[in-house]
Amino acid sequence: MTHPSSRAAETRQAWKAVLEKYYEDRSTPLSAQYWSEKDTWSRDRIRAVQDEKLAAVAPFLYENSDFYRRRFDSLGVAPSDIRDVDSLIANWPVITKQEMMEDALAHPPYGTYTTCGPEEWADRGWMHFSSSGSTGVPRVFRYTHFDRRFWEQANARALYSGGLRKGDTAFPMVGFGPHVFAWGVQYTLAKMELPVIPGGGMDGKARAHHIERFKPTVLVCTPSYALYLGRVMQDMGLDPAASSVKWLVTGGEPFSGVEGTLERLQDLWGAKSLEFYGCTEVSPHCGGYSCPEYQEGDENFIHLMEDIQVWETVDPDTLSPVAEGARGLTVCSNLNSESSAQLRFLVGDYTRLSHEPCACGRNHVRAMGCMTGRSDDLINLRGIKFFPVQIEEAVRAVKGTGDEFQIRLVTQPDGLDVMTVLVEHADQSAGEAVAREIRSRCEIRCAVEVLAPDTLPKTEMKAKRVNDQRNKG
Repeated sequence: MTHPSSRAAETRQAWKAVLEKYYEDRSTPLSAQYWSEKDTWSRDRIRAVQDEKLAAVAPFLYENSDFYRRRFDSLGVAPSDIRDVDSLIANWPVITKQEMMEDALAHPPYGTYTTCGPEEWADRGWMHFSSSGSTGVPRVFRYTHFDRRFWEQANARALYSGGLRKGDTAFPMVGFGPHVFAWGVQYTLAKMELPVIPGGGMDGKARAHHIERFKPTVLVCTPSYALYLGRVMQDMGLDPAASSVKWLVTGGEPFSGVEGTLERLQDLWGAKSLEFYGCTEVSPHCGGYSCPEYQEGDENFIHLMEDIQVWETVDPDTLSPVAEGARGLTVCSNLNSESSAQLRFLVGDYTRLSHEPCACGRNHVRAMGCMTGRSDDLINLRGIKFFPVQIEEAVRAVKGTGDEFQIRLVTQPDGLDVMTVLVEHADQSAGEAVAREIRSRCEIRCAVEVLAPDTLPKTEMKAKRVNDQRNKG
């Protein structure tokens, strides 16, 4: 919700002026290595810009969002109390998805947590997105064409860092629903002046024929769909690794931090898979991205774009900041939007942060080991807690298993909660090996049901692999 007061207009103008101050209108890169000068900013420069943006965004949010005004007032915090990163962390508790969901329910359909109201939407509205709603009511976000320009540049920096160059042709294979990943990439490819072959509305065989006939070099899809399409090509007698594809731009699901999945993807396609990490609420454009060095060390990592966001990790129980290098949940403040600037939103992915310089020349913080499970996805089975990605690693560890799997949780008549993992394999005896891997990684016994190859459903959107039918009473 926005407010018609002069103070609301003044703070909006001031916030947009700070954003414009650091905006670069590029359709070509700065150099052979970097899209933007911001890519190689020093740690001091990054921090100074974060502080300047925070000092401008706090009064803007107070005057233009009822959600933020209520929260500031209830905490006894004035916008002037948030002057920089240190004062933000000291004065502003993290915002949870539950808070946003409650606001959306109380103030349908848009909630009051954004700053794009009817006036801005009518004047310069661009596109309406929503969260997946996997953990409750979807949160809706409207963005303006002012925002779109900033999306394009953030995404261009990420895609160029990953390796996309003039001469590449992209093939996006997505449904283009109200989800940020594909739309952001689509608009950015246009800004980068890279050609696109539309891939929506096709089945796997049609897309395989397009790859064979039109020779795209870049696929844009979820990791699970890239695995599926590669198997479709193999069934058609085509070799994905011998195709024209050099880059897999993948988003929507964790994969670089999931043992076995990245290797399976890259081996199947003979291509390099690039991480494109974000979330609808605070990182609708790319926040986490690959650089040329991201697979070169002892563990994979992604950079987080800090001149436009503030990234932290917090303890999952106390939500207090953890020490650098300690495992925690991601928290993000979005400092790159007229419509949805946000302060300390709990994204909730597990990672470890490092501010050590990268060999690629970028000084932006790195998420070591990439993202290894979202707190929302945590499974608690008879007091034992584990993540679906741990089951995925167990499945990938057994040679010959299919790319898809499902986790089924039910309550037996005697009240005991049990888990069955469904996998695909040509050999029924493979279930024993999968069960051993799960027991080793998750310290839990479960049933494994082996299905014939290509039995489980495939999707071009986020794979839904957990079917929880347990009694909740």
